[in-house]
Amino acid sequence: MGKMIIGRYLPGNSWIHRLDPRCKFIATFIFVAIVFLANNWLTYLLLGIFVLGAVTLSQVSLRFFIKGVRPMIFLILFTVALQIFLTPGGQPFWQWGIFSLSVLSIKNGVFIFVRFLLIIFISTLLTITTTPLQMADAIGSILKPLKVVHFPVEEVALMLSIALQFIPLLSDETTKIMNAQRARGVDFGDGNILRQIKAIVPILIPLFVSSFNIAYDLSIAMESRGYQGSEGRSKYRQLNWNSADSLVMMIFVLLTILLIILRS
Repeated sequence: MGKMIIGRYLPGNSWIHRLDPRCKFIATFIFVAIVFLANNWLTYLLLGIFVLGAVTLSQVSLRFFIKGVRPMIFLILFTVALQIFLTPGGQPFWQWGIFSLSVLSIKNGVFIFVRFLLIIFISTLLTITTTPLQMADAIGSILKPLKVVHFPVEEVALMLSIALQFIPLLSDETTKIMNAQRARGVDFGDGNILRQIKAIVPILIPLFVSSFNIAYDLSIAMESRGYQGSEGRSKYRQLNWNSADSLVMMIFVLLTILLIILRS
């Protein structure tokens, strides 16, 4: 099992690192929304070039991003398989019950696979170039208008930031538990699907216990540092929106327009 990359921060001084975290959050959500506009090879090629350009600007190796896909590869392939064998339409050249294969279903399956990769890459780019504190500040700033209706903006921002940090922690804990089970003779890749599911069950209980222990340690650490919520707290680091962030927003507007024009 590979390490989960989403949720980890890699220190750097690239152009992407220096962008305002609010800009990166908004840009990520825009990208996830507009990726569904792509419906042909040209639009996916455009999005692929855009993501590769963003990865290059982050000064992080592409191999690092590819390694981050490995823990999710089973989910991706399972979704792609459902898309390939259950997509109606087109002239099927193989059929068995509700399952069928056609040129259209294979093409849609490839599109779904590429879409998954693009979303994972752009989400990973957000987390590895933005510190947890920057994420919390960005979320709090974006949701700030909701304070009018007494929405707990700062608390929600803190929870989302902690949740993102828990992803790699739980991934590491799962790897440790699986290695311990392997040392006791458990083979997670042996036998039929039912046997493999039974082999995973012993992982869940220690993983839940470890999760609660991490959460408890975090609560003790916050309490010992006198955390009393957002009331009366000042911020040492101030968020500054500059011309580079406005340029990124303009690029995304242009990208959206190009996708609409190039759609089939």
